[in-house]
Amino acid sequence: MKPRRSNQRNQAMTLTEVFVVIVVLAVLAAMFFPALLPPKRISSHVSCITNLKEIGLAFEMWAGDHNDKYPMEISVANGGTMELAATGDVIATFQIISNELSTPKILFCPADTIHTITNFFGVNFTAKNISYFVGLDADTNRSKVFFSGDDNFAVGGIPVKSGLLKLPTNAPVTWTAARHKFTGFIVLADGSARHTDDKLLVQELIETGVATNRLAIP
Repeated sequence: MKPRRSNQRNQAMTLTEVFVVIVVLAVLAAMFFPALLPPKRISSHVSCITNLKEIGLAFEMWAGDHNDKYPMEISVANGGTMELAATGDVIATFQIISNELSTPKILFCPADTIHTITNFFGVNFTAKNISYFVGLDADTNRSKVFFSGDDNFAVGGIPVKSGLLKLPTNAPVTWTAARHKFTGFIVLADGSARHTDDKLLVQELIETGVATNRLAIP
């Protein structure tokens, strides 16, 4: 008996079938390729707010061992950073709470394109490794005063420079686009971290209860 032959013939894919395959591949690429790409802005937001919460906790832990006083409230002669912080020096304050921070990587915002991350505190640790300001007016009686936060401020449209920044409550302060697209993060003395736009930043500044807020900018 002769083998049976199929009456069907192999046919090339139609244009419609090719189009369907391309669409399916595009959908699969959209689903899986993002995992291979650099972290998106939402990831930097999560990292930044986590960093600031850890910074706030480090300040609280340090104060718990120093009569409820933060480094910025204690003179250098007594083991604090008061005089240094008052000049706008952020390095000394973060170094003195380095045991509570455990790693300087916490001081770097992933969205920061100006500063650089480092793994070690020490002689090579500089302001170039710090993305966040230090609030000099924090104390245990002012829960809304700024502890720390992103340093990409502008006052009157001019980006601030390293050093001591004095912000009265009516200061025309805004966020620049340099980090979080005209927004920023701050952590208050009560330990709460906030994501703020320009309007919320001004409101938070007023609610500190301090006539002029002093910030040390790295």
